[in-house]
Amino acid sequence: MTIRKLRLTLLLAGILAFGMPAFAQDEEVSPVLMAAMGTNQDSIPISREECIEIALSQSPTIRIADLEVKRVNYSKRETIGNLLPQIGFSLSYQRSIELQTIRMNMGGQSQKLKMGSDNTWNTGFSLSLPIIAPTLWKAISISDTQIAQNLESARSSRLELVNQVNKAYYALMLAISSKDVIKQQYDIAKYTAEIYRKQFEQGTASEYDVLRSEVQVRNIEPSLLDADISVKQCQLSLNVLMGIDDALNLYPNVTMEDMQQDMYAYLLDSKSIAGNSSLRSLELQQKMAKQNVDVKKLAWLPTLGASFNVNWLSLSNGPMFKDVDFSPYSSLGVSLSLPIFSGGTKWYQMKQAQVQEKELALQRENLVNSLNMQVDLALDNINRQAKQIDSSKEGVRQAKKAHDIMLKSFQIGAASYLQLQDSELANSSAQLSYLQSIYNYLVSTSELDLLLGKDSSITKAN
Repeated sequence: MTIRKLRLTLLLAGILAFGMPAFAQDEEVSPVLMAAMGTNQDSIPISREECIEIALSQSPTIRIADLEVKRVNYSKRETIGNLLPQIGFSLSYQRSIELQTIRMNMGGQSQKLKMGSDNTWNTGFSLSLPIIAPTLWKAISISDTQIAQNLESARSSRLELVNQVNKAYYALMLAISSKDVIKQQYDIAKYTAEIYRKQFEQGTASEYDVLRSEVQVRNIEPSLLDADISVKQCQLSLNVLMGIDDALNLYPNVTMEDMQQDMYAYLLDSKSIAGNSSLRSLELQQKMAKQNVDVKKLAWLPTLGASFNVNWLSLSNGPMFKDVDFSPYSSLGVSLSLPIFSGGTKWYQMKQAQVQEKELALQRENLVNSLNMQVDLALDNINRQAKQIDSSKEGVRQAKKAHDIMLKSFQIGAASYLQLQDSELANSSAQLSYLQSIYNYLVSTSELDLLLGKDSSITKAN
């Protein structure tokens, strides 16, 4: 077992332990959970791949899609079962309350005769077998297409879930990094306010400078609070997508800067849209429509079936079980059914199926054009965002250098507090813009993977 698999196993065990019912929360925390959580019981470092792996195993949507595939597979077996011999057993009993009476002329006189028996027992076996059944034969291939369609639907659900987890993970990374930037700005403002307070006490600064610097601290505090709330919301969103307890505080094991170093490794092997889930589903619908046309045509062909029956009959008078004596009788038959005229219903049913097939062909053509355009736009957008990252990175470098210069100038009295504050604001804005550009790039690549139907994340997770 690899280290990553071992770590994921520990993490899943910890999630199960942490998500136990309320009556078990007072018990000792599972040592497996402690191992997964390390020394900090309130937060768990996790990678994006691990989030995807847990989400694919825990999501109810994915489970429903898998069960639907299983259901359609059973439906195919049901269709195959209709081609096999059907064997049945029957047992019936009939008690006559009043026997039938007939009149007969015997010797010139009319006499009444009772017919039938008090007790009638009938039991036996029946067997039927379709010999020629074109529609049933074609139904098997339709079942195969339906299974493929449900498999594609399940794949589409997985792709969409991976995309949602990716974006939630990136949003959490952005929220944490943005909070760090605001926290840094807050620490600098608080440090500056403390300096002014000490200078005021020594008589080298005015009360106005003290008040102005402390107001700046108060102005940043709401932003810091909002950033903390944003981190909590992103954590909850990620937990919901992963289907785990919302009390777990997950945080990425990488930073936005780490992602920036590796994200240019994203390569697009091909712009082919063959893997797009919507296109593949539509192609399967086309295939099913063509098969439906074939079924309508096969409705004109004859059907042939065979049947065999073996029964035992007992007729007796008196009590129910008196003089029960079964006599066997059997029959073998063949039935042929040939449709001749049905008011044109079969013809028009076939025409409807052909029209539907043409509609799906036109829809596919329109979808292909739309998808190709979306891929081109997505690639252009990714290229622009990559350039924006380089520009923002250079802006961060320049803003930091300008802030360092202004800080030194402020310390020797060559710059005012307003100039220092402007440099701090420019530095923070540059960092936030840089982080936002990385986030936009990562989200765009995830959206493009979804558009192209790239399932590399699914393959690794499974």
